[in-house]
Amino acid sequence: MDTVEALLHEASKWLASRGIDQWQFPPHRDRILRALSEGDVFLGTCDGHVIATLQVDTYADPEFWTPNDQPDDALLVHRMVVTRESAGIGVGGTLLDWAAARAAAAGKSWLRLDAWKDNRSLHRYYEIAGFALVRVVDLHHRGSGALFQRPAKNSN
Repeated sequence: MDTVEALLHEASKWLASRGIDQWQFPPHRDRILRALSEGDVFLGTCDGHVIATLQVDTYADPEFWTPNDQPDDALLVHRMVVTRESAGIGVGGTLLDWAAARAAAAGKSWLRLDAWKDNRSLHRYYEIAGFALVRVVDLHHRGSGALFQRPAKNSN
């Protein structure tokens, strides 16, 4: 828990330094603890040091993903963070490829995520990583809502 929180805090500070209001609140400890207990939180390491985290599970937020989206046919990525010192070297792309292969192995057609609506750089990042924008759900009480998906793939 401490490691995941530290990564989220680092990301929050970096985002704020760029004028982005994403993750400018305490991490949702209850959600993270539940995901940890269910085995859905993963860490990326290099030379024994944690450099990334992400959560991969079947939780399709019903405020975003409708029954028409067939939410049971996807795995979803939540809270993906790469340390600043490891940014820009492909760690995030590797994690997303791993998650897509995990989705395919689970018999799912899609890897999905919801991103911060106003973080256009993040949207471009996901598009470069093979995701397509499904739609933007604009809820006044949520900063997230840019919905992306990409096909799951085999882990060849």
